[in-house]
Amino acid sequence: MPVEHVYTGGWEHFVGGGVAVFDCSGDGLPEIVAAGGDAPVVLLRNGGDMAFTKGAFPEITRVTGVFPLDIDSDGLTDLALTRVGANTLLRGTGGCGFAPAGWGFDGGDRWSTAFSATWETGAAWPTLAFGNYVDRDNPDGPFEACDVNHLYRPAPEGYGPPEVLTPGFCALSILFSDWARRGQQDLRISNDRHYYVSGGTEQMWRLAPVPRLLGDAEGFEPVSIWGMGIASRDLTGDGRPEVMLTSMGDQVLMEWDGAGYVRAPYGSGTTATRPHTGEDGRPSTGWHAEFGDVNNDGLADLFIAKGNVDQMPGMAMEDPNNLLMQGADGVFDEAGVVAGVASPARSRGAALADLDGDGRLDLVVVNRRAPLEVYRNVTEGTGNWLAVAPALPGANRDAVGAWVEVRANGRTDAQERTIGGGHAGSQLMPLHFGLGQADTAEVRVIWPDGQASPWTVLDAGRSYSVAYPGTEWRAQ
Repeated sequence: MPVEHVYTGGWEHFVGGGVAVFDCSGDGLPEIVAAGGDAPVVLLRNGGDMAFTKGAFPEITRVTGVFPLDIDSDGLTDLALTRVGANTLLRGTGGCGFAPAGWGFDGGDRWSTAFSATWETGAAWPTLAFGNYVDRDNPDGPFEACDVNHLYRPAPEGYGPPEVLTPGFCALSILFSDWARRGQQDLRISNDRHYYVSGGTEQMWRLAPVPRLLGDAEGFEPVSIWGMGIASRDLTGDGRPEVMLTSMGDQVLMEWDGAGYVRAPYGSGTTATRPHTGEDGRPSTGWHAEFGDVNNDGLADLFIAKGNVDQMPGMAMEDPNNLLMQGADGVFDEAGVVAGVASPARSRGAALADLDGDGRLDLVVVNRRAPLEVYRNVTEGTGNWLAVAPALPGANRDAVGAWVEVRANGRTDAQERTIGGGHAGSQLMPLHFGLGQADTAEVRVIWPDGQASPWTVLDAGRSYSVAYPGTEWRAQ
């Protein structure tokens, strides 16, 4: 990397350290915006061929996470910044420029580490959810001093005061997802059990006029873990997303069994309990998790960023990142060392994204007290691929809540357009699908209103945009 960037800071920045990946220049190649903690946020402009240079960006510190989305639906990507202090919305001004947004948004004065957004039915503006960690004003903290979470629903004139989601159990990752495939996204919250009050669990909120918590009767098992990050993707082809939850110790993969979500067996290869290199046998600490088909064989793989919180003696200090490659039997095998991504730094946020436009997913990782890392995917003999960017007219330009389905090699692969999850960051890029040896694939979009586009045959090796209702596809 020609520009060195480090996520720094004291105990309030033990968590966070997220990264956003999105194209703000309009050339089809994504930029990188990384949180800095006590250091300023950095914008890295993509010049092609994996060459990045520092771009102009507002001088903002104490940022834990960065999330891209088009809030005002003007066709320019905006940014939501989670902070130790007032959360901030930045309006995209074009050409990778950003300015304070306004929009009536009061960012408060919390310790926020998580963000997600969705468009509720008929809304012109998104509903914004912020996950807050420890209540810094609690004199008995930090232990058992978890803060509440906030939900901002659009008002006639921008955003009014937030709705409070309570109880809070120290959120570190949140994600709006249509996990039940009912045509409406619910809000999953992954919480840090290390700070739990009695009875703390993972949570799922349904956005009724008065939001309510879901439980076992509705297919949601409220497990108790040291939750750090969320990854969501359909791994089995049944149309329901599996959910990966990172933690201290076991990483937990939740599978749909027809009636609800259950923990995947240890034999799935996803628990990643301890370091896979070196002699440190203490438990691992997982942060960002993300599914992506790294070798384009048609099977989603899994990256997990690892790293000790700081100097926790009960947890591994040399804790390399995981790259878990999925086999045809659905079992994941470790390939981090072979791939060269098993960094022992205290990693936090990350993103699997095609940074150079060659159809192979590259990797960017933000580290605490160590330089940001960018890895180029040079794997030989990878399969074919395609990518899809769904778009809506008017509100919700990037079709958040849409599902893209791809049929190839005798199976259907489904991905949902979401904002959030991971740990402290996310990406807004065309949804990438590996196709194995297939030269073409059938593709359709199920839009947020439930309407499905017709199945369309597309050639491999291209990125496509498709506008609602999905009858016209354009190769990029």
